[in-house]
Amino acid sequence: MLHKAFVTLFWQVFDDIKPAAEYFHVRPITVKRWLSGSVDVNPMAEKLLIIRARGYLPDDIRWRGFRVDEENAVIVTPEGRRFSPKELDSWALRYDRYHALKRMYELDYVPVRTNVVTPLPFRGGRRITTSKGETVSKSKKKEIRRKKRTGSS
Repeated sequence: MLHKAFVTLFWQVFDDIKPAAEYFHVRPITVKRWLSGSVDVNPMAEKLLIIRARGYLPDDIRWRGFRVDEENAVIVTPEGRRFSPKELDSWALRYDRYHALKRMYELDYVPVRTNVVTPLPFRGGRRITTSKGETVSKSKKKEIRRKKRTGSS
């Protein structure tokens, strides 16, 4: 990382030198030397700064726009939705309860669940163009419902 880029990113992330020195586990004078350019920036400090600026998420196209808000301990989506760790943990349980209730009360339509695998962005040095799983289209869902109502197979 170039010195100018480090300084710019540093002041976007930190308001003062003292909290930055605590974050990097160095003395404040070391951070001042990095910012003045008299000493080369430690490569690990550069990586830590980038990680902190990105919000601790991997540099991957699937995570683009997501970030972690440290102060409130939430994940923020590109649309601005905020999810706490407990809320994320409970989603699988809510999903399972919903489908159990659908089966228990034999409601007319139980959605067809398919296992959609999120493909990796790269495989063998090439970008993947086709998905490994298929999603059920709206017309296909309507067709399944119509068959269940009429009782035909």
